[in-house]
Amino acid sequence: MNKTVNINLANTLFHIDDEAYNKLRRYLESIKRSFSGTAGSDEIIADIEARVAELFLEKMENERQVITQKEVDVVINIMGQPEDYMVDEDIFEDEPKSSYTKSTSTTMVKKLYRDTDQKYIGGVCSGLEHYLGFDALWIRLIFLLLGVFTGFGFIAYILLWILVPEATTTSQKLDMTGKPINISNIERKVKEGFDDVADKVKSVDYDKMGDKVKSGSKTFFDTIGDIIMFLFKIFGKFIGILLIIIGASTLIGLFIGLFTVGIIDAVHLPGVDFYDIVNTSGAPVWVVSLLLFFAIGIPFFFLLYLGLKILVNNLKSIGNIAKFSLLGLWLVTIGVLIVLTVKQAAEFATVGSISVKEEWAMTDNDTIHIQMTSSDYDHTMDRVHFGRMMLAYDENDNAVLVSDDVRFDIKKSKDTMARLNIRKDSHGPTFEKARERAKMVDYGYSVDGNVITLDDYLTTVSENKARQQEIRTTILIPEGKVISFGEYVSGHVGRSTRNDRDYYRSDIVDYLWVMGSDGELKCQNCPIDSYGGSDDDGDGKIIINEDGIDIKINDRDEQGKIIINEDGIDIDVKDRNDSFKMKIDEDGVEIKTEDDN
Repeated sequence: MNKTVNINLANTLFHIDDEAYNKLRRYLESIKRSFSGTAGSDEIIADIEARVAELFLEKMENERQVITQKEVDVVINIMGQPEDYMVDEDIFEDEPKSSYTKSTSTTMVKKLYRDTDQKYIGGVCSGLEHYLGFDALWIRLIFLLLGVFTGFGFIAYILLWILVPEATTTSQKLDMTGKPINISNIERKVKEGFDDVADKVKSVDYDKMGDKVKSGSKTFFDTIGDIIMFLFKIFGKFIGILLIIIGASTLIGLFIGLFTVGIIDAVHLPGVDFYDIVNTSGAPVWVVSLLLFFAIGIPFFFLLYLGLKILVNNLKSIGNIAKFSLLGLWLVTIGVLIVLTVKQAAEFATVGSISVKEEWAMTDNDTIHIQMTSSDYDHTMDRVHFGRMMLAYDENDNAVLVSDDVRFDIKKSKDTMARLNIRKDSHGPTFEKARERAKMVDYGYSVDGNVITLDDYLTTVSENKARQQEIRTTILIPEGKVISFGEYVSGHVGRSTRNDRDYYRSDIVDYLWVMGSDGELKCQNCPIDSYGGSDDDGDGKIIINEDGIDIKINDRDEQGKIIINEDGIDIDVKDRNDSFKMKIDEDGVEIKTEDDN
């Protein structure tokens, strides 16, 4: 069982056992004696203690961990003993070089810091100069050009200013330049800038900061391994840059959209004015914009942060408090958006209907004419649709919703009375609310004798919202009545209207029809084609069955028949003056005319 003590090392509290404490105390006292009377000794000792504290923090898994003799030995091995280095090269100039037992050329990985000694604003560019090896002037020009033409340069500079730590201590400045942080280099660094702080970095000998080639040759496999690792690092840097570009550009776009569209409404985008019509959640557009900003922006912020972590080895962490706060905010935002989405979707859960019925006796005229009137509303927003709905303005400049979702079907009446059944449909969260919305739908029609006039549009007040309102009309026609169509009817005929020609519903408006006994419309002036005959006797049809193909042609002047089956082809054509018959089978071709008989 070992005794532990608490120590304050570079303003950081550590728990250390008694044996480790005694060894560390003797080590630091020997360093102090080595630098006793040396110019800048206090600053050297302070930087050495700060570096020791930093190494202890790297080894600790949590703040309650006790520093043991093992951690002290590791730190001493990294820092080196005072006797391993020349304290003052000018005084000990004649000492033999063999007194160096440790090389100061140990390769170190550079870390990114902000170099405030050569800063113009925040020291970001001068820090990148050490890290990347490019002149700070070119880096500043790149940031300036990106900032002026894209805005990305300003955002990136501010983020690096916030996230990249400043090189304040001597050990951090050595880390920034890639030098090993030990007693010798700390002493040199302090002495280089002791008299003139402004010349600290300028007086550094950059030739000594480069990597030295190790003696001896590498094996072939070592070289291959180095190449592979280099390619992996390049690929990782590329991924980091890509993540930064994606994250930063998305955040910039969201930020601009939040303030220009969502909050201050400086820019009117198509569809934003339509928001109040489709929205039933009660959330104003700026609230939804803010929620979307957090829901999308927070993941992309972490994407940007991940890219910076890949590129910057020692990037300062934003802290667990900030991370969990952003995560909590994101979860709350997603939860609120889900609630609003569910509430919005519930508005279309149920369909309610209101019906208007009318019947009248037919006049002696057997022809019923169906026509439609077109909307004359000012469709100033006809490019913004919600389904079939659009925003328009009436003669009093009041906003109304207009839809062309109007259909009618023609069916057979059960008696001699003509009937009109108009059904108004609308969606809602409950059946009652859906019916209330349906009641607010305005639809015009008129019956004048045998002329039925329907509007090809419906209207409703904008407060009724866009809830897939529609009109479904059924026209019941007595048997034997002829039906004709007028303008604007094409495109509004329903699917339940049947005809004997199998014409598409929008094509029937060009012909005259009569209501058949089976509820099917019979064409009166359609051309003879392969889809049907011109009367009710079955003439002019193509019959395909197990017996073969039977083609019948018949009108006032000629009749004919073509039979194709397993016996061959039999063609029989007759008119008033002569007849012709041709038969092709396995025996050959046989042709007969009236003269042959």
